[in-house]
Amino acid sequence: MDETVYDMSQQTNSNPSIFLKKDWISILDNQNGVYTGNQCVIDTSQLSNSNKWMNYSEGYLAVPLLLTLGATTQSVNFVPGTKETSADYALSLKNWYGSVIHSISVDLNGATVIQQTGFQSLWNTFKLMTTLSYNDLVTFGPTIGFYPDNSGSYEFYNADSDSGKGVCNNKNANIVPVVSGAFNALETFNRGFYERQKVWNFDPDGNVGKLGTDAFSSLVTQSNLQNIYKSHIFKKINGVASTTYGMFQCQIMATIFLRHLHSFFDKLPLCKGIFLKMTLMLNNTSFQFKNTVTSNAAVYSDLTVNNPIGGINPLMIASAASSQAMEKVTPNSSNITLIANLSVGMDCLDGTLRGNGATSGALARNITLNVPAYTFNPMFESAYVSNPVIPINYTDIYQFQVLNQSGNINALISNGIAGLKSVLVLPFFNSASNGGLSISPLQSPYCPDGGGTTSPMTFLNNFNVVISGQNAIYNSERYTYEHFINQLYGQNSVNGNQMDGINSGLVSQYDFENCYCYYYVNVERCLPIEKNVSKSVNIIATSISAKNIDLYVFCEYNCSINLNTLLGVRV
Repeated sequence: MDETVYDMSQQTNSNPSIFLKKDWISILDNQNGVYTGNQCVIDTSQLSNSNKWMNYSEGYLAVPLLLTLGATTQSVNFVPGTKETSADYALSLKNWYGSVIHSISVDLNGATVIQQTGFQSLWNTFKLMTTLSYNDLVTFGPTIGFYPDNSGSYEFYNADSDSGKGVCNNKNANIVPVVSGAFNALETFNRGFYERQKVWNFDPDGNVGKLGTDAFSSLVTQSNLQNIYKSHIFKKINGVASTTYGMFQCQIMATIFLRHLHSFFDKLPLCKGIFLKMTLMLNNTSFQFKNTVTSNAAVYSDLTVNNPIGGINPLMIASAASSQAMEKVTPNSSNITLIANLSVGMDCLDGTLRGNGATSGALARNITLNVPAYTFNPMFESAYVSNPVIPINYTDIYQFQVLNQSGNINALISNGIAGLKSVLVLPFFNSASNGGLSISPLQSPYCPDGGGTTSPMTFLNNFNVVISGQNAIYNSERYTYEHFINQLYGQNSVNGNQMDGINSGLVSQYDFENCYCYYYVNVERCLPIEKNVSKSVNIIATSISAKNIDLYVFCEYNCSINLNTLLGVRV
């Protein structure tokens, strides 16, 4: 403490002016607001011709999202416009807005620097879960739609229930946990589900305070909310028999930082004239289900999911159990089929909902790329460009799937990968093992899988990664505490979590032993001469899950390019 006081006393308050100006420049994508092809293309020609020093590591995408929940029939059984049957907390997004992006590829002046890899959001959410701190959840989480799901609030049903079927973790109302009169139920609601909802489900008709007080619309009108692009609920239509379809809609302005999409952007220095072409594949998704309510008991059934590119389903529906968000949305003694849709852009892309009265949002129509442009102090600029060629070392990933596994697992992942850095294995229940739901948990709207969580308790015993015939782990991991402490804890964290008090990362051993079964191994420790040698990768393990599982395997490898920062070209 005394040393800190002394050092602070010696500091001067003057700082050199390295930059004279910082301007944020925004450019639209090339889609003209049309995302029916589930694709977005952005080129940076406007930025490369600006003669400005661009900092892509600070850049972000502003992505307009439209959420729609509607009935398939004209019926009084879906009335979201009435406060007693409000649907304000009926829908949720899975963890992190980036889950809406299935994959990204980037070309630099016509040469590929980021390859298109499916299910990239699984890898990126893992990186966020092991990098961010709890302070980040408070200050930064609402900006990027990030709040981890509770790992102990999951349920599993082999038959249709009020929460769904298969893996379910969609209760967002805080109920006191069961501590007596029953065997241990761990947790009874998913706080992450609720925390993510409250960021964007602002309702202008909501009360400012207790019931009966003025509405938020008395403080700010909906048209002004649209002018400032604040996420909010903008349509609630009650169903009327034979005349009107019930409809609920919300518009969201989602922020996705480039550095969270790929490490290339994080490593990219200030540069001029660089021309990038980014291609994003989008998880536009609809799902349809039947909600039957009899004798104050609701049942979800007949689920079908439509995701044209086969990525994860970024959308969830809340439980209809007692005191949960969907309990009162459909009146008692009702039987109604609902469709939920998530669309990028201003327009609802589900044809049935659009024909039943779903309207366009009033926020942005296009995805926007926002990047800061710096103007150097000439003295510092001359020093910066004195050696303009800079090596950029980043990592990319390959994605593999090992499907329908049980018991002993011995899977060849790849015959050869050069520059191998790490291997991540994410286990999920096989679609045939997911409670008869017949779809993967990644597609399920009843659980947050795909947004950070894995299927619950999908433990791997005797786990090891074999690199070119050599075990990466000296003794195969047998126990949960072994893998968490020896392999997972501290990865991607500040100082590797070696100094108490300044650690980061959001996955505890409790989480690992429930719904965050991350099997991660650092395999880059080797002699420098071996780093660029192609090496085979095998996964060996014993699945002790009672259900068949699918393994999603990510192999991270090193990449390097030389970039002329003054001209924006590869050298």
